[in-house]
Amino acid sequence: MRKVRRLPGSRARKSILRGPAKTGLLAGVISTVTLYAVPVFAQSSVTLYGLVDAGVRYTTHANTAGDSQFQMASGASESFFGIKGVEDIGGGTKVVFNMEDRFFPNSGATDPAYPFFNTAFVGLQSNTFGKLTMGRQLNPLSDAVLSAYVTNRWLPTFYQFRPEVMMAQGVWTSNMVKYAARWQYLTAEVSYAFGGNAGQFGAGSQIGASILYLPAAPLTFAAAYLDSRDAVNASAHLKSWTAGGSYTFGSTTVTAGWAVNREDAGFVGNFPNGPFSEPALTALKFNTFSQRQMFYGGVTQQIGIATHLSANVWRTIQTGKTQPADGNATQFQLLADYNWSKRTDTYLEVDYSLYRGGMVGAQFQGINAVSSAFGTTQLGVTAGLRHLF
Repeated sequence: MRKVRRLPGSRARKSILRGPAKTGLLAGVISTVTLYAVPVFAQSSVTLYGLVDAGVRYTTHANTAGDSQFQMASGASESFFGIKGVEDIGGGTKVVFNMEDRFFPNSGATDPAYPFFNTAFVGLQSNTFGKLTMGRQLNPLSDAVLSAYVTNRWLPTFYQFRPEVMMAQGVWTSNMVKYAARWQYLTAEVSYAFGGNAGQFGAGSQIGASILYLPAAPLTFAAAYLDSRDAVNASAHLKSWTAGGSYTFGSTTVTAGWAVNREDAGFVGNFPNGPFSEPALTALKFNTFSQRQMFYGGVTQQIGIATHLSANVWRTIQTGKTQPADGNATQFQLLADYNWSKRTDTYLEVDYSLYRGGMVGAQFQGINAVSSAFGTTQLGVTAGLRHLF
């Protein structure tokens, strides 16, 4: 009979698989398999962010007596703080949310023109199916202007002298569902804001749509439409259209835009999803026109990596619901901005406006609920310090 030779050490290796040691090895294998079978939990992040801007401003014709005013102001930009977050729930889908409050740094008070959280929405964002958000947020018309052809595009937020935002029906809309889909450089948005009136589905509602072409450079373009219905007289509409773009060559950017607002005769500003009450809109002469049409443009020159210089002009023609409300406005602005760092800058802004007819005393600068001027002309100068965090 042939003998089988046992290799050295084979007895030792065989003994490893016996008794308690064998049980321990099996438990280790099971633990390892179990570990790899546990699903990876969703990853989430929450970010606190904001902007603080304070400065001094001089304006002429600041009251009905025609007096000038020199004051510490909230700065050229609207100060705000916000919280935003994202949770990756797998499959290329994320849950997103955003809450944001606007305030006056010179007094510490919350801006009374807005709710405490002027932005407040939650939604889903998919790599395949686009983005769906619900809550108080920017309407599609505002998205179009801000993304493609707003004046002084490098600035991070709205600011005191930006007349084109007055053509965006309040910029933010409450009770809104908004969907955005993107194909390479092209983005399309649609929205619907619920009126919430029992028995009148459409009363107080708003629909919107926009198309945006946003490559890295040199040309951007966008167009949008917005239609709001009066909450009391549901057959009355406020409709807006806009289109424009920008072109960058070297360190120079040229911007041009056009916008129209049209109000039906029965629209008096009963729009609960908008920014102001009917009395406030009446005081600001917002519901006195049947049509406002604005043409505007500007040029921005970047010098080095720290300095921006810009010049802008706006021309607005108003047709009133009555003849005394007819009017026009021509506005000019020069702005110099120097960045001390990526987050901190100082600036000097000069603006000059001419108002005629029904535009005198109308709200037509930024988006705070204050009138532009109590006379036919107004000069404004602002110097300030701004910090992003």
